[in-house]
Amino acid sequence: MNFQELLLLGLVGWTAIGTVGTALLLARRERAKALRGVAWIVMVWSMYLGVLIGVSLLQKQRIVAMGQEQCYDEMCFTVMGADEMPGFPAHEARRLIRVSVRVSNRGHKAESEGLIRAYLVDARGRRWGESPGLSGVRLTTRVPAGSSIVSEPVFDVASDATGLGLVFTHGQRQPGVLVIGGSDSLLHRRTVVPLGR
Repeated sequence: MNFQELLLLGLVGWTAIGTVGTALLLARRERAKALRGVAWIVMVWSMYLGVLIGVSLLQKQRIVAMGQEQCYDEMCFTVMGADEMPGFPAHEARRLIRVSVRVSNRGHKAESEGLIRAYLVDARGRRWGESPGLSGVRLTTRVPAGSSIVSEPVFDVASDATGLGLVFTHGQRQPGVLVIGGSDSLLHRRTVVPLGR
């Protein structure tokens, strides 16, 4: 857990304590003090969200080279390569891109990164999710301690897509959207691995 995650955790804990305190003040009919408590909570969260959005808008997009790890706690993901698969004859306007990703567990017990997903983007900002029926080993597969596996997600993209890059995400419905400077944080430019295609 990094400093930004600890900061968010501390803020959530402080908010929980403040909410309980405010509820107790209301139960004791001390409305003025309770309103001051609510005002403090709103003010601190507003400042935090302002910093979060400011950092997201000012930070440059991070570009990660093929072969370079991206780690989330003990689990690391490394894009090893990408190739084009033979497509379906009826879909001449589509291409199938297979990306090889090494998933490594640097921890001391078997783990998985349950929320991790990947998608492709192109130079025009278009986005394509993984084609689940065509992929084998999932990115979310449980990996034994100190071991690695290879996942090969497949993406069905437009034939005119150029400048393809892979993005790892945990989605927008998880606490990482509120971590200052995180690649999944609110309005942050996503970290991209260029595939050279």
